[in-house]
Amino acid sequence: MSDDLERTNLLNARIREKILHHLPHPRILPTAIEGFLLARREAGGTPEKCFEKPLVGLVVQGTKHSHMGGREYVYSTNQSIVAAVDMPISSYVEDPTPERPFLFCYCYLDKALLASLAAEMPPAEATDADDVTGVSIADTPPDILEMFLRLIELLEKPEQIPFRAPMMLRELHYLLLISPHGSILRKMNTPGTPNHQAVQAVNWIRQNYKSTLRIAALARQVNMSTANLHRCFKLLTGLSPLQYQKQLRLYEAQRLMLFENERASAAAFKVGYESITQFNREYKRVFGEPPLRDMHRRRALAAAPQLPLCASCGGKEPAAITENA
Repeated sequence: MSDDLERTNLLNARIREKILHHLPHPRILPTAIEGFLLARREAGGTPEKCFEKPLVGLVVQGTKHSHMGGREYVYSTNQSIVAAVDMPISSYVEDPTPERPFLFCYCYLDKALLASLAAEMPPAEATDADDVTGVSIADTPPDILEMFLRLIELLEKPEQIPFRAPMMLRELHYLLLISPHGSILRKMNTPGTPNHQAVQAVNWIRQNYKSTLRIAALARQVNMSTANLHRCFKLLTGLSPLQYQKQLRLYEAQRLMLFENERASAAAFKVGYESITQFNREYKRVFGEPPLRDMHRRRALAAAPQLPLCASCGGKEPAAITENA
């Protein structure tokens, strides 16, 4: 057995032990370290949908299937995933059991920190925009496994978290930039690259999702042609800009109905819809059921101890519109 493989296995065993200690039962646990979460699942089910923020996630035990950016991804024990841009995600866990639960830990990425660190590093190698997507899956280097372990261990010393966590998270971001995930992270966080320009368009739509979207104006704003904006945007998110805006609106309307008890008509108008009929039709197309029926189902799920409503927040905060830069 190679030294790296032995170290990986030892680190995995320690991380697994720590997560099981923090999560004796299935749940998603937002920890005292902001943006760092632990997850345990013991049952499968229908795919869960959410509008996810940029993150790095580590599979400690089990296998997960995710559809994002227009592609299907499968990642298993000791593999990590980086979703480098805000996008809708549909995912499910493969055959977890109480005896062998799915264990996952993940950390939301600070885009400003990534950009700052990337600026201090040599330029990323030139790559055609067609080769770059918004998602990366890789075997996790031991240094990143160790960083996840250190973050989990820090939870046992809450008085140290305000002082040590920012330094450790900065180190994690640096390790990601020099890891197999680093290529897409650097291209999307280095000003002047087509991918960064497309990310700026993503950010604008996310912040102005209620407004009328004019593609030509957005393309000019990010210094791209309309054709290049469409191509790069869809490569990163799996959606056209208009489709992306529509999904943002629908996820935010869902949040308003579920957590703020808004009526469907009020939620639709608040997120920018002018036609309730159109809202109902598009809502059913994305979520599988009309708004009222979907709310009944989701409130029933919320009462179950096993099932979170959204992998990104456990149903505790807006899934659609969240700033982290």
